Amino acid sequence: MINQANKNQKLRCKRAVRVRKHLRGTSTKPRLCVVKSNNHIQAQLIDDETGTTLGGTATFAKEFRNTEFSRKNKASARKLGEQIAEIAKSKNIKEVVFDRGPFKYHGILAELADGARAGGLQF
Repeated sequence: MINQANKNQKLRCKRAVRVRKHLRGTSTKPRLCVVKSNNHIQAQLIDDETGTTLGGTATFAKEFRNTEFSRKNKASARKLGEQIAEIAKSKNIKEVVFDRGPFKYHGILAELADGARAGGLQF
């Protein structure tokens, strides 16, 4: 059982590296990194040139706590995408590079991307 868990973790890391080796975020066009866990979703705007996070939000953030958006589902993913678009607008960012990590672009990730596009981000 432990060997299978280690194998799955290594495969997941390999998928993330395979996606991220083609993506670089700058201060004008940062990387929109999305992370999913079993219960939550996180989104961050990352400048890879300086290695800093420009902004981020998650379903466990203070503004989503004790609401219907405090768990991982499509509705909260769309709201999270709109929220990250507002954070980007406040920092005068109009374009981002979407980093899906080891996750497939469907379901919750596609909904988050659609919410960010509805909020005004281009990618």
